[in-house]
Amino acid sequence: MQEKRTDAPLREDIRQLGGLLGSTLYEQNGEELYNTVEEIRRLAKDARAGVDGAAEQLSRMLAGLDDAMIMPVVRAFSNFLNLANIAEQHHRVRRSRAWLRDPSSAPLRGSFEEAFQRLTEAVDAQVLYETVCGLEIELVLTAHPTEVTRRSLLQKYNRIAELLDQQDRLDSTPEEIEEIQQALKREITAAWHTDEIRRRRPSPVDEARWGLAVIEQTLWDVIPRYMRRLDKMLKRKTGRHLPLDVAAIRFGSWMGGDRDGNPRVTARVTREVCLLNRWMAVELYAREIDQLVSELSLQCMDEDLQALVPGRWEPYRALLKRVRARLRITRSWIEARLEGRHPPDGEILLEASDLKATLLACYHSLQRCGAGGVADGRLLDLIRRVTVFGLTLMRLDIRQEASRHVDTLDAITRELGLGSYAEWSEAQREAFLIEQLDNRRPLIPRDFEPEDEVREVLDTFQMMAELGPDSLGAYVISMASQPSDILAVELLQKEAGVRHYLRVVPLFETLADLDGAEACIEHLMQIPWYRHRVQGHQEVMIGYSDSGKDAGHLTAAWTLYKTQEKLVAAARRRGIKLTLFHGRGGSIGRGGGPTHAAVLSQPPGSVAGRLRATEQGEVIQAKFGLPGIALRNLEVYTTSVLEATLQPAQALQPPWRDIMDRLARIAKDTYRGVVRDNPAFIDYFRHATPEHEISMLTIGSRPARRAPTHAVESLRAIPWIFAWTQTRLLLPAWLGVGESLQSALDAGDGALLKRMYKEWPFFETFLDMVEMVLAKGDPSVAAWYDSRLVPPELQPLGEHMRRQFAKTLRAVLEVTNHEQPLDDFPVAQRSVTVRNPYVDPLNLLQVELLYRVRHGREENLRKALMVCINGIAAGMRNTG
Repeated sequence: MQEKRTDAPLREDIRQLGGLLGSTLYEQNGEELYNTVEEIRRLAKDARAGVDGAAEQLSRMLAGLDDAMIMPVVRAFSNFLNLANIAEQHHRVRRSRAWLRDPSSAPLRGSFEEAFQRLTEAVDAQVLYETVCGLEIELVLTAHPTEVTRRSLLQKYNRIAELLDQQDRLDSTPEEIEEIQQALKREITAAWHTDEIRRRRPSPVDEARWGLAVIEQTLWDVIPRYMRRLDKMLKRKTGRHLPLDVAAIRFGSWMGGDRDGNPRVTARVTREVCLLNRWMAVELYAREIDQLVSELSLQCMDEDLQALVPGRWEPYRALLKRVRARLRITRSWIEARLEGRHPPDGEILLEASDLKATLLACYHSLQRCGAGGVADGRLLDLIRRVTVFGLTLMRLDIRQEASRHVDTLDAITRELGLGSYAEWSEAQREAFLIEQLDNRRPLIPRDFEPEDEVREVLDTFQMMAELGPDSLGAYVISMASQPSDILAVELLQKEAGVRHYLRVVPLFETLADLDGAEACIEHLMQIPWYRHRVQGHQEVMIGYSDSGKDAGHLTAAWTLYKTQEKLVAAARRRGIKLTLFHGRGGSIGRGGGPTHAAVLSQPPGSVAGRLRATEQGEVIQAKFGLPGIALRNLEVYTTSVLEATLQPAQALQPPWRDIMDRLARIAKDTYRGVVRDNPAFIDYFRHATPEHEISMLTIGSRPARRAPTHAVESLRAIPWIFAWTQTRLLLPAWLGVGESLQSALDAGDGALLKRMYKEWPFFETFLDMVEMVLAKGDPSVAAWYDSRLVPPELQPLGEHMRRQFAKTLRAVLEVTNHEQPLDDFPVAQRSVTVRNPYVDPLNLLQVELLYRVRHGREENLRKALMVCINGIAAGMRNTG
């Protein structure tokens, strides 16, 4: 009963938004569309409820829609699912606020209050204080093509969420409530008349601007609230405030820096994006300084401050006006560089420390003058922002594939008559690289004129040398496998004259590369030049996407776990600090899932106060699009890293390790037996899913494939998972899990598996996430695609995979001891139940659209198909 009571406001919001959408359809498109949508909705609900004949009637009705009616019907259901998402996000904020208002309720799991209360009972206050002050969490925003919703619509959806928040206020007058209703109707009407599909594919600079919008519209205001909460809790539990130079969380970005497989990201683009980041930072700081100039009209006789601005009646204003003038000059300087003009002369503000020094002088002076309350307001918030954002908001990582560096060095060695670097053994490459790193003479001839791809790599390093140290973060090498991959980048930095070397981060992605990661790092640490270079700190990135596509979800997850264990052990042996950079996606098959559970399920010692993680595509909007949700996610990241550091998971028991090795072998063989070894699989995949059509969505600047082939290996992990999510089979997340679990159950290991699920966070989180995928999946929907789109000779493969789905569901439920998926997560369970009658028609319509488009009626229906893909993604709350 309690669950129903807390769920009631959400159901009312969905009913209200659905009603407003219905009236919009009636008013804007007439009675025929409204009645058609209502009849489809009724039949879909009846079909889900098991009413005889409803499913067949629904299928016939949708198949009979003419081309002109399909588009508005698709748009209607897609719009409803987006509105349901808004309501659910708002309800999460509502529940958090209700929890905070209720003095009798226990603290919210993962909140500062709950975590600090638990941790102070287990660790000394000084240890807690030092650990909080030493946290190094960096969230890296990436532009992977998974955000299908246009920014114009996201802005409207955020305004709808704001209106729902206003509607919740208890003191609203009837007139105000009516105004909110009218505003909601206007936003829904505007969304209905807004094109869901981008007219052109976004450029890398467009993607970077979208990332900056997240900072400007949400995180800029949320960070001070987050820092105040952390400071307040730290003071309450340890008696000491958070130092002004501490930022537990910072932000990075790949938008405009990730050139792996994306030829549109060039040195020029990266330089432009770095300047845009600086421009936005200056703009945001200028707004805050304007407010402080108005606010700090205080007169103060503090000698230290008077020394900075002698004879000034209002010294704070005088100092801040100087800062404002420098910000204006800096903005003009950046604009001139962006436009290719000669930059103006003046005192440019390029170092965050310069800005912070002035703000701190004002802050400490106000404290000395007895105006600490004033200092701890807007001024303190701005100081905290400078600590978190610096003068670039997000440091940009550079990412490039290892083979591009091999090609570059090969061109250089051939030019110098030294032979082919690409053909050398690993030992020969290392010897050459180490010799050149120790050699002061330049390697690359001044008159060297390579081919365009090599020139672009060299231009990128030259650009790195020109930019300041605050602009760039790490240099990530995708598909890294050997020590020479890392040393090659170090040499190219040296040759370009990079003064502030970027830390070089190998990204181990495939199963084989993950298995070899420990040996690679160990070998590097045996090289004196490299040990001196890293100064006791090594960062390693591990990839969840390609490893999952390579061997299946279970095998990849276990391999990633063991790889982290080995890297932690190697770092301890060598006496170095290790930072693990987690390349997670939004979907379960790409390492996605609830933050708190994901962090706490990592191997003991793998967090140790340091964590980098990617936030990709639609996940950025889901986690940071609304202020209340952004604040909650920043809290959860902090408390989970803190807890994993101070109370790491127990060491793995030998029987658990043994059975996981067996499960992983069976899962890998099962997965590869279907995906790699079955010659019919690729043909089936291209018929049964909208994989080809997804590649035509203008949702990202990067191509869908690494190479122009139809093999799964060349397909990027995002469209691979995106396609299976659309058909509701979600194959990559569970294939192989059922067979491996069932083999252990048949061998009498059921009790051991159940104990592992209860006592081991990694195994519990893994099975919970698989169970969530199975709850969202529906093999009967996938069967619709087969019956209409797949040739008869390929349909047995689909039937086989649907039987595997059912087998996986039975095995998972037996281990978790649940009757139905998500029994432990009733809110998520209800969300899936509510959505199904609205997603089902979109799936049926997608099948019909795919059939018509593939049989020659492409021109009129392709856009409807694109909208349908968007709608299903909204309904599933996932793309890739």
